Amino acid sequence: MRIAPADSRDRNSVVALWQAAGLTRPWNDPGDDFDLAMSNPTSSILLARHGLALVGSVMVGFDGHRGWVYYLACDPEQRGKGIGRALMAAAEAWLRARDCPKIQLMVRIDNSTAKGFYAAIGYTEQDVITIGRRLDSEA
Repeated sequence: MRIAPADSRDRNSVVALWQAAGLTRPWNDPGDDFDLAMSNPTSSILLARHGLALVGSVMVGFDGHRGWVYYLACDPEQRGKGIGRALMAAAEAWLRARDCPKIQLMVRIDNSTAKGFYAAIGYTEQDVITIGRRLDSEA
């Protein structure tokens, strides 16, 4: 398996992977998310490939204060083979190369599988809540 940054030609296959992994939601257009991450110098999408097959992805970004991870996805038929661990290690390396001091991510409160995965690789729940507001739907 090799991990390398995505490019614009990967858009459709990455979005299909995100959908297959159950990561997309109706209120977020995954194609727009891919395009925005690819157009921003403070973010990247890292892809795991086995041969020519796309088997995983992770979106990583640095806001100047903290690193963030989104869309960690593995091909559902390839889960349990270390792809998620390898992608998270690659995301951490990408952030370390930018002198980022901390990595964070959001997991839906009822996603016990994801919480278990992150706990197994050394991540802990933080005593914070997220507070947000949509900006793209305001007039």
